[in-house]
Amino acid sequence: MKAIRLHSYGEKPAVESVPDPAVGAPLDVLVDVGAAGVCRTDLHIIEGQWAQKSGVALPYVIGHENAGTVREVGSAVNNVRPGDKVILHPLVTCGLCRACRSGDDVHCENSTFPGINADGGMAEMLQTNARAVVKLDDGLAPADVAALADAGLTAYHAVRKALPLLYPGAHVVMIGAGGLGHIGLQSLVALTPAEITVVDRSPEALELAAGLGAQHTVTADGGQVDAVLDITGGKGAQVVLDFVGENGTEADGVAMTRNAGSYFVIGYGGAVNVPTIDIISREINVIGNLVGSYNDLEELMTLTAQGKVSLRTRTYPLDGALDALADLDAGRIPGGRAILVP
Repeated sequence: MKAIRLHSYGEKPAVESVPDPAVGAPLDVLVDVGAAGVCRTDLHIIEGQWAQKSGVALPYVIGHENAGTVREVGSAVNNVRPGDKVILHPLVTCGLCRACRSGDDVHCENSTFPGINADGGMAEMLQTNARAVVKLDDGLAPADVAALADAGLTAYHAVRKALPLLYPGAHVVMIGAGGLGHIGLQSLVALTPAEITVVDRSPEALELAAGLGAQHTVTADGGQVDAVLDITGGKGAQVVLDFVGENGTEADGVAMTRNAGSYFVIGYGGAVNVPTIDIISREINVIGNLVGSYNDLEELMTLTAQGKVSLRTRTYPLDGALDALADLDAGRIPGGRAILVP
């Protein structure tokens, strides 16, 4: 099959032929990839940021946002069958460890993460397992939802965690309304009564945010912290969701958080440097967010089928993966997601 494989960190991946994956274990599911999302994490992988954490051996196939059609299943699979349209949870989990039995499959002790520490789905086929496949509503196509498998799931997971803090009258600030943030914004609008302010440097992204339901938009032009404080009566927001996590948004996010509030780190690449006396005296929380659970993905697919969450996408053929990665890196897909269609 054709696939996008990384041979060396810091260099472009290659479009090449690799052996087809196959069903080998009773719970295996083999999927014909109908769509593969192109994520900023893919850029970080190529740069080498994940090299030590993943421990993956090069070369390998990248891509961790996938949807498609079931081709073949193992002998013990009974939740899907060949021909079913599915979106794939990015983690392949065991179901037996304490985390899985607690419903916290994101922290499965025996998981693999195709596209991070194993061959991924920027390819014509991908092998996963029965615990990772979510059947799609008849009205949803793989290309419409593929990027929700990680970017959307991560954004939804953060919003889901913040829900108890977002009571009527609360204020939430979103930093970044791009490919990740615009999904988080739709999740906020669908699930919370909180007042929403979106901060971004792109006029197009802010226009999109206003159209999706943000009550306030702020241009990140150097005066964004003061603007947010002005909107929030000088107090800051109960919740700040940072979908960027680098290039200064870390300090902005903490400054926009009110006393006893919570700063959620979702995007990454930078560092959060807060004096401990500030954390204590202001009693603020800094909360990390990984990809969401299987149940989170099911809930997100329900919202998508109801028309409450949708993606802005730009499609590319699989052979155009390098163009898609370059466009993402250069910021040429504002407020949207690049999707490879094999």
